[in-house]
Amino acid sequence: MKPRPNYLAGFGSIVWLLVVILPLYVLVSASFQTRQGYGTDGPLAVPTTFTFENYANAISSGFGLYFINTVIVTVAVVLIVVVLVAPLSYAIVRSRGRFATGVFRLFLLGLAVPSSAVIVPIFYLINVVGLYDNLLGIILPTAAFALPVSTLILSGTMRDISPELYEAMAMDGATPVRTFFRLVLPLSKSGISTIVVFAALQAWNGFLFPLILTQSDSTRVVTLGLFNFQSQYGVNVPGLLAAVMLSMIPVLLVYLFARRALVQGLMGMGGK
Repeated sequence: MKPRPNYLAGFGSIVWLLVVILPLYVLVSASFQTRQGYGTDGPLAVPTTFTFENYANAISSGFGLYFINTVIVTVAVVLIVVVLVAPLSYAIVRSRGRFATGVFRLFLLGLAVPSSAVIVPIFYLINVVGLYDNLLGIILPTAAFALPVSTLILSGTMRDISPELYEAMAMDGATPVRTFFRLVLPLSKSGISTIVVFAALQAWNGFLFPLILTQSDSTRVVTLGLFNFQSQYGVNVPGLLAAVMLSMIPVLLVYLFARRALVQGLMGMGGK
C-alpha cells in the first residue's frame, strides 16, 4: 500500500523554512543596498543595484580594528580553555580521590553563577591588577566563565572511553601522561571540538565584559562596535546590517566546519 503524503508536515516545513530564510534574506540583501534604495523599496524588495559601500564604510569606520581585537580575544580564550580543561577533565575522570570530586563539584557550582551577578567584583579585581582597558582583562574572565560548561562536556566525553583501553595502555607500561596524549586526546576530538566552538562563541558574542572592562577605541570588540554603529548609524539600516554581516561570517564558518563534532560532543558520543 502506497503511503499517503503528509501535506500538513510539508506545509509546516515550508512555513519553518520561510521563518528561517526570510530574516537571512533581509539581512543579506539590505547590506548590499544603498540607503536611499532601502528607504524607497523596503526590506523585502529585490535590490536592483548592488553596492559594497556599506562594507567599505563599516571597515573604514573602525570595524576592522574591532574585528581584529575580537579575533585576538576569541583565539586566546579558546587556547586557555582547551589547555586547562583537557588535563582537568582527564584528572576528574581517572581520579577516584575526594579532591578531584570536590574540584568537579566546584566547577559545577560555577554553572549557577551568572557573570552579571559578579561583574562588580570582577571590575574591581581587573582594575586592581592593572588590566582595565586591556584585551587581557576581557580574555581572563571570559575564559573563566567558559570553564565550567567546557569541563562538564569534556569530562562526559572522556567517560565514554572504554576502561579496557586504559588497561591496555597500562599493560604496555604507559604513564598517565602518555595515556593522556596517545589515547585520551585522540578519542576526545569531538568533545574538544565542542568546547572550542562553545568557547569561541562565548568570546565572540561577549558584550558585558567588554562594556564594563574597556573604554577606549583601541580595545573595542565587535559587539561594542555594533552597539556604536546602532547609535551612530541608527537611520542607516544597510550600513548597520553590513557590519552585522561582517561579524557573523567567522561564527558561521566555525559552525559549518565543526557542526558534526559539536552535535556528537553534546550527545556524549565523543568516545564511541
